[in-house]
Amino acid sequence: MDPSAVIPQEDPAAAPDFAERLDEAQQTSDAVIARVFNPPPLVMVLSGPSGVGKDEVIRRMADRGLDFHFVVTATTRPQRTGEIDGHDYHFVSVAEFAEMIDQDDLLEHAVVYGDYKGIPKQQVRDALASGQDVVLRVDVQGARSIKQILPEAVFIFLMADSLEELERRLRERKSEPPDRLKLRIATARQELKRVMEFDYVVINRRDELDRTVDFIQAIIRAEKHRVKARTIVV
Repeated sequence: MDPSAVIPQEDPAAAPDFAERLDEAQQTSDAVIARVFNPPPLVMVLSGPSGVGKDEVIRRMADRGLDFHFVVTATTRPQRTGEIDGHDYHFVSVAEFAEMIDQDDLLEHAVVYGDYKGIPKQQVRDALASGQDVVLRVDVQGARSIKQILPEAVFIFLMADSLEELERRLRERKSEPPDRLKLRIATARQELKRVMEFDYVVINRRDELDRTVDFIQAIIRAEKHRVKARTIVV
């Protein structure tokens, strides 16, 4: 029997160009290595139930020198004792907030516990253009909205080590009347069920703030070494 009748003969013209493929592989490898040394900026969405400690975590991240731009949220809620306008939040009137919506100045906005909150779009654009990572602090509802707009962002769910601990923290704040506190606790219970919508979950234990920041820093480092970088377009 003629061996050629049994063994398929490869058409030399159709054979893969091994040298060309090797060159493409080398170029891809070089691009990945270059990106590790100069990674693109990230958008990190830090979320979780009310009272879990999002503000404290972000302040400690800044105190420890992590290089990021914190986007200051605009809100119509009253300013609390110790909060600084333009640093913790941009405290605006309902009319001013409506103007921001009309001008398409907000990445997303929502009504949270009866007050409006929104993420200023230009802050995000400017920080990314400068090559700086961006941190957004939003409630769980806001995180869902942002995921539809920026699916390539890094979504981190911050939580206490138990529901009882979370309720204890909310009560210790003593910043709200009993009826609103009850609403926050009920909302927090529902928000905990949505943890699977996030990329990472970090437990913020009492008196272990630095450990919480260590975990977040580890997430950032891992994301900077992804083979396929996240592409953020605002």
